This record gives sequence, structure tokens and C-alpha cells, in this order.
Amino acid sequence: MHDIRYDEMHDEFVIVNPFAEAILTFRGGTAGQESPIRIIQGPHVKFSGNRVDVDPVHNEIFVPDGNKIQVYPREANGDVAPLRVIQGPDTQLSNADSLSVDPINDVLVVGFNKGERDPDGALLIFNRTDNGNVKPRAVIRGPKSGIVRINQMAIYPPKKLIVATMPGRSELMEPPNAFLGVWSYDDNGDIPPKWKIPIGPKTTLKKPFGVTLNPKNKEIIISDMRLNSVLTFSVPEIF
Repeated sequence: MHDIRYDEMHDEFVIVNPFAEAILTFRGGTAGQESPIRIIQGPHVKFSGNRVDVDPVHNEIFVPDGNKIQVYPREANGDVAPLRVIQGPDTQLSNADSLSVDPINDVLVVGFNKGERDPDGALLIFNRTDNGNVKPRAVIRGPKSGIVRINQMAIYPPKKLIVATMPGRSELMEPPNAFLGVWSYDDNGDIPPKWKIPIGPKTTLKKPFGVTLNPKNKEIIISDMRLNSVLTFSVPEIF
């Protein structure tokens, strides 16, 4: 399992397990060998994605799965079909690996990686309620963006910002162009990040992989796959 999300509104943890094709929800206070309070799993629940995000306002769970995005009811339990599926040639989805949903501004951001050996990654921006074969409202992609692939991201609704880790090509132990980048919902095309935390001796980052935000203290928290560490950066200018 490569992703876990905490739903503060309902005090729950949501985890996706691609091997079991299941979405597991645990109590916020879970300890020890405790069973999930809900499991979405069954013949109507088919996915291989290993990322997840929760919309606690509209009670939905989003799972990226290659060429599609599947949306499930948050409170579902058992064999439940998705509420919506974003899929089709107009979506430009072929290897969606991560996503983040903004329930305040009704935006869904998808991290796209065209292939492990093809440096053509992107951020695709959809409306939260999109369904079917829909075009993204914006696509951030190109040499200036620096995106090879997006591993994990966080969003900051008050300023409509996308904060994403770009760990570089997966087969490289220490990719030369890895970084954490910050873009806006309004960006479209070959746009460089508005802010960037690069790898290197000053930041000590080598392969940024996961990210979360601490708006209260104006910090970005990054997990680094190669360092096997978690690093905290003070970035008041972003918040």
C-alpha cells in the first residue's frame, strides 16, 4: 500500500490496497490488530491504482487507475459500483498515478506519467464532478514544467495551489532533475512551477516522493525515498 489519507472531518483513515482491489476505512483512533469499519471490495470494485484521496464534504473517495479515475461513495461498505468514472480519449488519461481533490473549489487534479521510460508527465485539472469522456479544463505539461512524473501531491484551496513531488524517472536511484513544485489551478500549458524546492546539497533532497502541508505553521513536509527521511521546510511565501 502506497497511500493513506486522514479524513479530519470524520476522524477516519482511508487506505487503498490494489492487490486486494479494496478501499479500507479505519477509525482515527485505531490501534493494534483492529478491523476496518468499512471495506469497499467486490466484483463491481475493479482497480489497480495505489493512490487515493477523500472528499469529506461531498462524501466521496477518488482512486486513480491508469486510464481512468473512479469515484466511490465514502460511506459505502461491500461490493459497490463507482458513482462516476472519468475515462475516454478526450480525458488524456493513460497512466494516472496520483490525484488530489479540492471540495471547496470543486477541482480534481490528476498526476500523469506517460511511461516509466518516457519523460512526458503532466498535471491534468478536471472539475470535481466530471464524469465520462471529458476534456481536462487545463493541462500542465512540457519542458518548462520539468514534469517527468508526479508521485504524490497536496492542494491548498485558499490560494488554489497544487503542491506536487516530481521524483524523476523511477528506474534511476537519484534522478538528476527531481524537485517539489508548486503550480496554480489557473496554469495551463508548458508552465514552470511558481515555487520550487530542488534536490541538492542545500535542501539535501535526493528523490522527493510524498508531500503534505502544514498551513498553520506555513510548512511543507516532504518524504524522500532515497534518504528514507521526512524533511520539513518553512515556506511562508506560499501560504
